[in-house]
Formats: sequence, C-alpha cells, structure tokens
Amino acid sequence: MIDNGLATAYLARIGASRPAKADLASLSELTERHVLTVPFENLDYHLGQEIHLDERAVEKIVHQGRGGACYEVNPAFGLLLEALGFQVEILSARVHRPGGLGAPLGHLMLRVTVDGSAYLVDVGFRRNARRPLLLGTPEVQYDPQGAFAFGPEQQGEFDLFLDGEPMYRVDGRARELGEFRPSLWWFRTCPDSPFMQDVFCSLPTVEGRITLKGHTLTKRVHGEFTVEHLADDTEVFEAYHKHFGMTLDRLPVEPVRPQGTPGIAVE
Repeated sequence: MIDNGLATAYLARIGASRPAKADLASLSELTERHVLTVPFENLDYHLGQEIHLDERAVEKIVHQGRGGACYEVNPAFGLLLEALGFQVEILSARVHRPGGLGAPLGHLMLRVTVDGSAYLVDVGFRRNARRPLLLGTPEVQYDPQGAFAFGPEQQGEFDLFLDGEPMYRVDGRARELGEFRPSLWWFRTCPDSPFMQDVFCSLPTVEGRITLKGHTLTKRVHGEFTVEHLADDTEVFEAYHKHFGMTLDRLPVEPVRPQGTPGIAVE
C-alpha cells in the first residue's frame, strides 16, 4: 500500500479530491479522472526502460507525469484505491485480437468490491470504460465510451463486449501481480509483441480522443478525425508536452513493423 503523502500526490495528479468514504460514487469519480488524465502509452517499451508492476509505477505516473499500459496503470490505480479504503483484487484476461484470443494473463485489470457488489475497473486498455462496470449482470451498461455488456460465464471465464464486439475474456480468479511477470517479459521483449510494433500515446477526452503515434497526431472530436503529420522531433516533443503533459529528455526509437504484424489500435 502507498503512504498517505503519495496517495495525496496521486489524487492531485488526476485532479481528484480525497473521497470522504469508499463508495461507488467516489470509485466512479476516481476511475473517470484517471482515464481522462493518465495516458495509455508504451514509450518505455521503446526507450529501453524497465516496466514495473509495483509502487514504482505509481512514482512514474505521479512524479514523471507519465502513463503506461495495463501492467503499470491498473496496479498503480489499485494501490491508490487500497490507500483510500477500497477492497481491490487483481484479475486477468485474454484479449480478443484479429487472429483469435490472446494468451492467458495478457491483460490485467481490477475487481473492486463496494457495499457487497463487485465491479470491473480498468484504466489501462485502449477502449476501457470510464466508469466501473457491475459484475454478475447480463444487462447492458452505458458509459461515455459506449455500451458494455458481459457475456455468460463458462468455466469461470466471461467475455466483455463493447458495442456488441468482444474486447477480452475475463478470468474470474483473483491473481497475484507476480503471475504477470512472464507475460510482461514477453510483451516487453518479443519482436511479435503488439507493444513493440509502434510507439503510441493516447488519451480519451470529453469530446473524443487524442493519439500520438510516432510522428502522427490524430484527434477525434465528436466522431470527426483530423490527422497531422509532425514535421520533426521538435514538434513531437512539443506535442507530448502540450497534449499529454509529458516532458521527455529523449524520444523513443520508432520500430519498423514487419509486414502483417498487428500493432495496437489506439485511435
């Protein structure tokens, strides 16, 4: 668990007030603030930096003004929630990809129990809900991101759908963070890893989404897209700072994606 000072700094980082109690309204507010302020990004995968599952991920978000992918931002958010009095467990999932289901432990998210009800909380996926999703119900749950619904449980697993399309298959068993280290190593080092195909940084906004992928800046506002190709590294540095609040001392190396190797769609 993180200490009170770091929790206070984390709340300031996401622009949230310390909740008076650990209830659903507070969880919803904290989740939405996190989604809208902490980018989904993979810069460290291409900067040669280690990816951490522990409190060091909190330090990266809070003191470096950075974001990360699921293995970083969801455990970090879980530490904040625990410090605020929430009951938090780690869950895993297999991501639905064009070639079929990904490997077990390929995605990490949270199960947060409030007043006896369990909710799925995910602040580290490219199309995650902005608010907690009630588990154990087949009803469609409407969110600013879209219409979410859980499929029927089969052998302890169930799919999460967004607007009728499957996103990932959740394993209902609680996990330990250490179980994800082999998967993180693969995502971090394997040439076929979707995280190694592009450099991206993406953040939802109230109106849509803004994404920087390499030297291409894409903005989606009320369903309309604009694409800007940045002329040089100086403009890329400026875009990271202007749109994501990130001050970098160097840019990540942009990989050359092998033909036919899928990356991660973040726009």
